[in-house]
Amino acid sequence: MAGRINDDDVKAVRDAVPIDSVVSEYLQLRSAGGGNLKGLCPFHDEKSPSFQVSPSKGLFHCFGCQEGGDTIAFVMKIDHLSFSETVERLAAKAGITLRYEEGGYNPSHQRGERIRLIEAHQAAAEFYVRALESPEAEIGRKFLAERGFDQEAAAHFRVGYSPAGWDHLTRYLRGKGFSDKELITSGLSQDGRRGPIDRFRGRLMWPISDTAGDVVGFGARKLRDDDNGPKYLNTPETPIYKKSQVLYGIDLAKKDIAKASRAVVVEGYTDVMACHLAGVTTAIATCGTAFGNDHIKILRRLLMDNGSARVIFTFDGDAAGQKAALRAFEDDQKFAAETYIAIAPDGMDPCDLRLVKGDDAVRDLVEPRTPLFEFALRQIVGRYDLETPAGRAAALDEAAAVVAKIKTSSVQREVAVQLAGFVGILDQEFVVRRVAQLARWARDKGGEGRGGDGRGGRGPGPQDRRGGAPQQSAQAYPAPAGRTASSGPALHLRSPAHRTERELLKLALQKPALVCPAFDAYGVDEFTAPPYAAVRRCIEEAGGAERGLGDSREYLVAVMDAAPDDTVRNLVTELAVEVFHGKTIDENYAGVQLVQVRLRAVDRRIDDVQSSLARLGSNVAPHELAAAQNEVWVLQQYAQSLRARGADAL
Repeated sequence: MAGRINDDDVKAVRDAVPIDSVVSEYLQLRSAGGGNLKGLCPFHDEKSPSFQVSPSKGLFHCFGCQEGGDTIAFVMKIDHLSFSETVERLAAKAGITLRYEEGGYNPSHQRGERIRLIEAHQAAAEFYVRALESPEAEIGRKFLAERGFDQEAAAHFRVGYSPAGWDHLTRYLRGKGFSDKELITSGLSQDGRRGPIDRFRGRLMWPISDTAGDVVGFGARKLRDDDNGPKYLNTPETPIYKKSQVLYGIDLAKKDIAKASRAVVVEGYTDVMACHLAGVTTAIATCGTAFGNDHIKILRRLLMDNGSARVIFTFDGDAAGQKAALRAFEDDQKFAAETYIAIAPDGMDPCDLRLVKGDDAVRDLVEPRTPLFEFALRQIVGRYDLETPAGRAAALDEAAAVVAKIKTSSVQREVAVQLAGFVGILDQEFVVRRVAQLARWARDKGGEGRGGDGRGGRGPGPQDRRGGAPQQSAQAYPAPAGRTASSGPALHLRSPAHRTERELLKLALQKPALVCPAFDAYGVDEFTAPPYAAVRRCIEEAGGAERGLGDSREYLVAVMDAAPDDTVRNLVTELAVEVFHGKTIDENYAGVQLVQVRLRAVDRRIDDVQSSLARLGSNVAPHELAAAQNEVWVLQQYAQSLRARGADAL
């Protein structure tokens, strides 16, 4: 596997590939004013353009769906690629040779090897497709026809045939200039007594592609009785093919999965074909292995952790299919999507169902029927004798542990109530308490629920003296009760405080020279809107606005990298491309925003101290009363100075 791409090379790729030229390959852009461009967002349906691109900053942001980021983020999102795949693609476009770290990755050899192996697979796929038209391949064409797949369907999925001879493909690829070592490494050939021979012989061939559409392996189906091999034979593990990291049909289904926020997981190649031909174009399948963690990662990238996303498993109704479903449920909690299972009443797979009952039956099958957790619980409970107290107790013990893993407490409680009904326990609250107890034990064992976010202390507060302000600790200005940097009340853009905080953050991101060095002395707690406080913390962790005085793109990337989640990261890109409210953006405008944010923080502190004194009344100690009164006096003097002198008082 490749090592980590050198950071300087990633930066070089960002700088070398203009974001507007990349985005223009997917949508039409026109001027939005202020040097920005706009167009219809490719990530959600809209009638008027809310998608903006800032060529000077190398960023994009959609004010409709909140997607945003740099050139790399755009290509990752629109083509559903990993970070490294995206950088490699953009580097090739820009003619940049990448260096790799953390694994002895030799770019001149390894990356060239990957290209050669993919080229070999592409040539093999074309060879197999042509071979399907040969007289020898009649048995393969008959197999497809018996399952309802005509010539057009075979061509759409690039189904082919591997000739039964020992080395037809090997000799063909040698003629194309591929070495024996490359053929063995690719998995297309294997060692024979007198040199390389074809790995796949006399079989129906399905090309397996990665998310970028490159063929990286094959699935081969046995056709003849004298073939002593397994029913299905897949490409072995190679530098470009890892069976746990590929999904058959993902290249065809990825756009519809992202658009519909739905994925249908089936068991075989013909099931994928049947679903797509029936109109279920979000169907994919694993390749000779169980559905696991790496497959989940692929789907999560496509589904984008949308809360309304659905993953539907269509396992066979036999014991093996039920076992596969239970195994899938073990990883269910790693999805943000809702998971379901769909099993035809007569146990047919999608291919057989389409053949017997038609396309409508396939479409009806994958409409969500049973939540995967419910199916799993019924399978567990069904193994016990519920007519006896001991059987019910044993069923509850095993099933309650499963329910305790459910993500949200409200859903967990609802399912616990259902579990009580499955088991036949009338006391629903007993089951709810049992599940909650197991969930607490699991959290305690896993170390969850520890306080703190590991980010360290706050920056200087509003009384940090940078030109006349009284010296005091930042702790004099705690964040409003119940709020954190990333949670709390929603933004209210009609609020003067929120509007000013927003303008100040836009200045810090877009024109840091106008607010430095004063801005970097502001504490996170001076921003009353939790989302804005989160952005302020990101700027702080990226080195402060002062870092933006150098390379502005590198600064913005550092701020985005400091974001704790996509919500905050998208807000950073939004603020980095949004136009200012003022007509003239200069030092005077910046000074007004700095003063207003600081002044409101000082006024809040005065109110807090006076409210505390009012609540305590005569119970406050004389020395504490004197200290509080002195603090109020100092703050009032500072507030008067800010109102009279403006930014000079900062």
